[in-house]
Amino acid sequence: MSILGSYVRLAVDELERARRDPAWVEACLGARSEETHGALGAGWTGGERWCSTGTAWDALGFLTRRLGFPVDIAHGEEALPWSGSEGAGAGAAAWSYGPPRCLTPGQVRTAAAAMAATGGERLVGGVGPADLARADVYPVHAWEGGASLEGVVARYEELLPFFRAAAADGDALLVWLS
Repeated sequence: MSILGSYVRLAVDELERARRDPAWVEACLGARSEETHGALGAGWTGGERWCSTGTAWDALGFLTRRLGFPVDIAHGEEALPWSGSEGAGAGAAAWSYGPPRCLTPGQVRTAAAAMAATGGERLVGGVGPADLARADVYPVHAWEGGASLEGVVARYEELLPFFRAAAADGDALLVWLS
C-alpha cells in the first residue's frame, strides 16, 4: 500500500465549515484514493475539485523547500481540527497519516504564482534520485533503485493548473495523505 497526497478545492464557506466540524470533512472525503477519484461524496463530483500527487508528495515537498517556496504545497499550512481515533467515525481512517491541512485562498494564490515561476526543469535542477534517497524522501526504495524524477515533474505540472484554477476562483485547498 502506498501513501498518496491528495487535494480538494473548498469554497471559503466550506473551509470555515471544515475548521468547525472535522466530522463533516471526514464524512465528505472518507478514505479517498487515487483509484476512486470520481465522486467526492456529499454531492462533490468531478476531477476539477480533486487532484492527487500520488506518491510524489514527499519529493515535491523536498524540492519546493529546497527552492524556498513561500507555501508548503505538499503538506498544506494550517492543521484542521481532527477528531482523532478515539470515538471517531469511519472517516478517521482517512487521516491515518495525520489530520488534513489547508491552504487559504491567499496561500493558494501565492503558491500558484511560485509554481508558475518555477518550471519542472528548475524544480529538479541539480537533484537526482540518490539525493532523494539520502534525504530519506518517500518512497525511499524507489530512489535507491534509481527511479527517474520525470514522474515527480509530471505530477508537479499536473498540479499547476489545479492551483491556478483554485486561485482564480478564490478557493482554499484541503491537503492530506492517505
